[in-house]
Amino acid sequence: MAHISNRQYELIETAGKLLSRSGVGGLTIKNLAREMGFAESAVYRHFDSKEAIVVAMLDYLAGNMDKRLSEAFSRTMNPIENLEAIFLSHLTFFTQNPHFVVAVFSSGLLEESQQINQGILKLMEVMKNHVTPLIMDGQKQGMITTDVPAEDLTHILMGSFRLHMFKWRVSRFQFDVSQSGKTMIANLLKIIQPCKNQIQV
Repeated sequence: MAHISNRQYELIETAGKLLSRSGVGGLTIKNLAREMGFAESAVYRHFDSKEAIVVAMLDYLAGNMDKRLSEAFSRTMNPIENLEAIFLSHLTFFTQNPHFVVAVFSSGLLEESQQINQGILKLMEVMKNHVTPLIMDGQKQGMITTDVPAEDLTHILMGSFRLHMFKWRVSRFQFDVSQSGKTMIANLLKIIQPCKNQIQV
């Protein structure tokens, strides 16, 4: 993650809030300057376009995610417990920072920008790099089903989490995503475990 100054962080955080409130169309240098309470020229000293702001936001989030999920991992826990820990870390971060949900879990984010598309792919790759090895380890230990390839299970877990957060976003954050998210994570982890009670014929 490239280093950002405190002022740049304030700008990308405010940009996230504008995205949440007004969508991509509402994120302009003019609106950002007004929200921050200073002249547009002050914004341009840090970023030359709104594309550059979104790219910086995605880069910051990728670095933050990698650090958080690494810290959530513990060698004293089994793969299922570690999967739960990293998804709960993700849930807690976005519950506390809903203004970043649009950038990570919504579609239509300046799709014509290759840099932004690459930033979104990087975020997905960071998450995948933490989830897939845990699933593979769980499969080796007999704790996670081997009937489905690890990469497909990763997509199932990440896709389900993404859909839940997107639902929270389009509902304008109207339901308790923390509680419902914890329940969803617990149920997903049950689904990927081998069936213990096979019916005897």
